[in-house]
Amino acid sequence: MKDAMTSLSQVSLLQQKLHSAKIALEELKDQKAQSQSSLLQFIGHLSLACKGQSIELDNKLAKLRHNLLNVEHIDEVLPDLLEVEQLLKQQYHHVVGQLEDGRASLAKVIRQLQRVDSIPEKLKKEIAYYKQDLGKPFHTYWDYFPKVERLVGFFEAIMHERLSQGDKLEVLPKHRQLAHELAQMISEIEFRKDQRDQVLVIKDYLAAEIDVDGLIDAYQTILSLLLENIALEKSASQEFLYALNDALSAVREVVNDSYNSNQRSYQLKKQLNREINSRVDNVGDAIIDIDDIDHLKLQVTEQLASIRTALGRKEALEQREQAMLRKSIETMRDELNELSKEANAYKERLFEQQKLNLLDTLTQLPNRAALEERMEQEFRNYQRHRHPLWVAVADIDHFKSINDNFGHSTGDKTLQVISMALKNSLRESEFVARYGGEEFVLLIPDVSANDIEHLLNRVREKVKNIPFKFKNQRITVTVSIGAAQILENEQISETFERADAALYKAKHESRDRVIIDA
Repeated sequence: MKDAMTSLSQVSLLQQKLHSAKIALEELKDQKAQSQSSLLQFIGHLSLACKGQSIELDNKLAKLRHNLLNVEHIDEVLPDLLEVEQLLKQQYHHVVGQLEDGRASLAKVIRQLQRVDSIPEKLKKEIAYYKQDLGKPFHTYWDYFPKVERLVGFFEAIMHERLSQGDKLEVLPKHRQLAHELAQMISEIEFRKDQRDQVLVIKDYLAAEIDVDGLIDAYQTILSLLLENIALEKSASQEFLYALNDALSAVREVVNDSYNSNQRSYQLKKQLNREINSRVDNVGDAIIDIDDIDHLKLQVTEQLASIRTALGRKEALEQREQAMLRKSIETMRDELNELSKEANAYKERLFEQQKLNLLDTLTQLPNRAALEERMEQEFRNYQRHRHPLWVAVADIDHFKSINDNFGHSTGDKTLQVISMALKNSLRESEFVARYGGEEFVLLIPDVSANDIEHLLNRVREKVKNIPFKFKNQRITVTVSIGAAQILENEQISETFERADAALYKAKHESRDRVIIDA
């Protein structure tokens, strides 16, 4: 009887161990679920950094982010991850295809150049070497853009040769207009610091007496600088795509391995649980059915040994599974940390580029693109609250005479000084942007019809009182302003047109005045 009680006590102890094992298994499952949740969140954030490569890829990433919000296990989104990985590979092949198309186009142009008569022999050899070099495929944009620059150089050399054989081309009004337009474009483009001295030299040349050859050189130089900047940006995007593709492939492999391992472990643990439960049931049956205490003791001992063996196998399996899970998580963490650094660096570059894209490089005021965004925002606020909203257009009077009499560099400084004066004349809630040339647009909310003319005249007087001095000559610079208040059932673009018409009226009546469209 005493032995039977001892056996029952051992069975109870084993049942407690089995219960503890189940609790430990649940804790492991919770830990795994938390790790998977963190991974799902990271993949979702990572997908946001890939937006803008292609419409199809954007749609797949949006679908992936949506699905990530509603899954409990990462294996549920494996098909979506596979689709995104495939699209990233397709994007890479698309870039390679574009480079190949560009190479074919260059080869076509160079064949046409070889048909040109009277090309110097040395230049013919250079073109032949260039054509031979085009037989090699391009792997990155860095291979492509230097070839474009070289081709432009061939055109320039051929044109120079042709021009040197004849009379010098006469500088026509259209050439001066082209020089003015190029100078204007240069002022609106953000060049790298190491390029700015070269750009300033070109601006000074365009503001002075020009010739056709010099104008062509200026266009060719600016084109080369822009191509160089585009190549840098494309290369950065391409490198980020490669890193992202590699990281997603690594994550997918780890997830697949983890999933397959978990499936095998699940089946083994299920089998062990059935075996343990069967052994426990056998002990219970033996206690009920066997009268011989020695026989009972033998049966219980055998069953207990089997249970211990099964529990040992289960514990070893769980330890191995936990070690594999830790290793998988560490692998993914390392891979994703590296990719996170890449993504953050790329996002910072995009953010800085976005800020530059919305800023006028000469005046440091918001540019036309930023103005359009702000106009949409202010229009939405007007529709929601129905507070007064004014659009004003300001234009510097006789600005062309400043450029003609004192040079474009003086005109640029004038624009910069007036821009700061306009900005400092407004409240934080009010907005001013450079619309183009010497025109500025102001957006003024929450000002009554009785106060708007006083406010704009204060702005006009502030500009008029700026002490400009050019070549030891004191000059008074003034602005004309037209303004209009947005009306019920009117689009803000229509309000802008009425303000622009009011400015036109102010310019033709006497300048240096404010006219409000009533």
